[in-house]
Amino acid sequence: MKYILALDQGTTSSRAIVFDEAGRLVVSHAQEFRQIFPQSGWVEHDANDIWHSQWSASCASLALLVKSHGGAALEGVCAIGITNQRETTVLWDRSTGEPIYNAIVWQDRRTAARCDALRAQGKAKTIQKKTGLVLDAYFSATKLEWLLDNVPTARVRAERGELCFGTVDSWLIYKLTAGKVHATDVSNASRTMLFNIHTLAWDKELLALFNIPAAVLPSVVPSSGVLGETDPALFESTGLKRSILIAGVAGDQQAATFGQNCFAPGTAKNTYGTGCFMLMNTGTTAVTSENQLLTTIGWQGTGKPAYCLEGSVFMGGATVQWLRDGLQIISKASEVEALAASVTGVDDCYLVPAFTGLGTPHWDGFARGVLVGMTRGTTRAHIARAALEAICLQSADVFSAMQADSGIALSELRVDGGATANNLLMQLQADVLGVPVVRPLVTETTALGAAYLAGLAVGVWASAAELSAQWAVDRRFEPVWSDAERLCKQERWSEAVERSRAWVKK
Repeated sequence: MKYILALDQGTTSSRAIVFDEAGRLVVSHAQEFRQIFPQSGWVEHDANDIWHSQWSASCASLALLVKSHGGAALEGVCAIGITNQRETTVLWDRSTGEPIYNAIVWQDRRTAARCDALRAQGKAKTIQKKTGLVLDAYFSATKLEWLLDNVPTARVRAERGELCFGTVDSWLIYKLTAGKVHATDVSNASRTMLFNIHTLAWDKELLALFNIPAAVLPSVVPSSGVLGETDPALFESTGLKRSILIAGVAGDQQAATFGQNCFAPGTAKNTYGTGCFMLMNTGTTAVTSENQLLTTIGWQGTGKPAYCLEGSVFMGGATVQWLRDGLQIISKASEVEALAASVTGVDDCYLVPAFTGLGTPHWDGFARGVLVGMTRGTTRAHIARAALEAICLQSADVFSAMQADSGIALSELRVDGGATANNLLMQLQADVLGVPVVRPLVTETTALGAAYLAGLAVGVWASAAELSAQWAVDRRFEPVWSDAERLCKQERWSEAVERSRAWVKK
């Protein structure tokens, strides 16, 4: 039996999952790591925490493989696929491999004012034309610029070629290969706001705009293809005393789209993780959005890349984490479904979780969270249900924009991510959208997509058609709300969103 080790490096935890050649999850292990909030709107990670948690999870998964299948199973581990939280920006010393500052996380809003200044200079259209992205602090360019401008000696050292920039995939590749490979794939490069998605190269005009020295940039490779191999000593503790080929890399949402088998133009998926991210395959055509969606590279093998339209919701599962850690009305995330189900509705109470601003289609970095419509009768159950509805209503805004841009009426939405285990959330999503929501048998589709990309590169699977034969449905959620109910809910939601807008004064 051949196995792929998929590294799924997320915003709050690092996971390592071993898949077999039938696409089945064999073993997995996850490890959470620290979240750092230095100021309001700032979100950071210690890049070494990211690395150590991912390495530790990988060792644990390989050890579990040995425990369940025997030591000989290690010989079947033929490749690593990497998928990662995107846009999070790491800057490290090329010779020592040590970060020179904390990683600035995709949720971070510290450069929102810089983006406003660039917008006022008329730069937004040029940026969108070249990168497919909306000018926003979400992406890596202004984060990297901030690091170069605010960490002592960083800019001088970067210009001398002493520093490496990378999104989390690059950081992991560098560490896995003991500093021998500094690379990223096209999907992650397309999220930096520095990469031209049409020419498939770092854009000189954008580098000049953000004052980024080319010497810090990683090389750009396809998403599926061997790009290096691990340090042979890395996994010795598990009994594996050899290198493993690194053969697949994709940003988490592109990997999930691949794992959901959205290979045909017009197919779409939504991932429910820390945020919610909806992508629709548009084939080899980069569709320009008129509704503030993103045009992004989905993946690339040996031929032309596949492009996607994408909408981003910043607070998905993180909203439930806030109920647990901030309000403390639940002790663990899994309790939210029963609590929310204990009431039949929200009693006209709406939560807009714009804690780090609003994503698609608003892109308001100065919005903040609001809870409106409360009465003396409002309980923690109403707030819990309002939180689940907020996740669905934000995704519905993206869904509408996607249909408008593509001209395609989507007939279903494939879903994945940890929160899809919440049946109430999935039913509410179908009700809000008015189309079926389809949950696959394997919901770890982000990691599965990375495994598929790696497995295709090393011959575990021969084609996308072979992968499609493995995809199976767990449950299909049919909408039950009337059109009138759906319209009323969406109208009230829009009113609540307006109350969250532009709350932070510039």
